[in-house]
Amino acid sequence: MKILLLDGTEKIENSNNNYSKIIEAQFQKREDEIETIILRDKNINSCIGCFNCWVKTPGICVIKDEAQELAGKFINSDLVIYLTPIIFGGYSFQLKKAVDRMLPLISPFFQKINGEIHHKGRYKKYPIILGIGVADNIADNEVKIFRKLVERNGINFHSKNDNSIIIMKKENKEEIENKINNFIDKVGV
Repeated sequence: MKILLLDGTEKIENSNNNYSKIIEAQFQKREDEIETIILRDKNINSCIGCFNCWVKTPGICVIKDEAQELAGKFINSDLVIYLTPIIFGGYSFQLKKAVDRMLPLISPFFQKINGEIHHKGRYKKYPIILGIGVADNIADNEVKIFRKLVERNGINFHSKNDNSIIIMKKENKEEIENKINNFIDKVGV
């Protein structure tokens, strides 16, 4: 399986809980191919909403930065993992910018999905999306918002399956590994 881990954490976590490394190790045990992109180290500009990726350069963002390469990696993955601190129920700004810049991967045309209007897919295959939110103390409504955000992104990116995991900063490595393994078992990746 080809996995893309988009690390939207804002700083390097302490060595006991370097979440990217723990996640990578769990998938490497299964001999999956996993690539981690540390978003804070990348030059990714914000989407400007020009929609030229639909009209002038279909499928390709007109902004020349590292998001163009990221979009190719995203669509060619079997699983994309969003790793982010949960901020008011949402993603870090680094992850939000990256997700917004994946807009060229969907079509400007619409279709009904479960009674709702969404953009059609541009490609035949889209990755499974897993959102991993990291929090210290978090309210129930923030958890609900985060889970709903991942679910809605999954619908918009035509993911055949999406899921979310909440990691509390106080959890140890084994607890985090168990959550990853439970996801693998549940989704069957």
